[in-house]
Amino acid sequence: MADRSLRGSRIGASSLQSEEGVVFHERANHTYACTQCQRETVLTFAADAEVPDAWECRTCGAEALRRVGDGVAEVDHSGDKIARTHWDMLMERRTLPELEELLEERLALLRERRGGSARLTA
Repeated sequence: MADRSLRGSRIGASSLQSEEGVVFHERANHTYACTQCQRETVLTFAADAEVPDAWECRTCGAEALRRVGDGVAEVDHSGDKIARTHWDMLMERRTLPELEELLEERLALLRERRGGSARLTA
């Protein structure tokens, strides 16, 4: 690079490096078919990389499965953790009768603060 002049060139305009002597790694294309929108996506991986059987669809975000011959790869979801909602976590700590009792206590407190036994509407 010392033999090249930077005069007249803009910073970031182009790289002064060349691809001379660079050996590219072997690559392989894999096709993924979306389970929702039926769109197919072709992804490029290194030839020796461990290729996942499932990929997120670029269009709809659903699961896309890797094509193997005429079919698709089978994905084992048995080890996947199911997401718990706030309601699920609440039901682990309380029962429905306890929740109804707490609701009535809070509603009574609100009615008292508002000055009267006026019925609250949702």
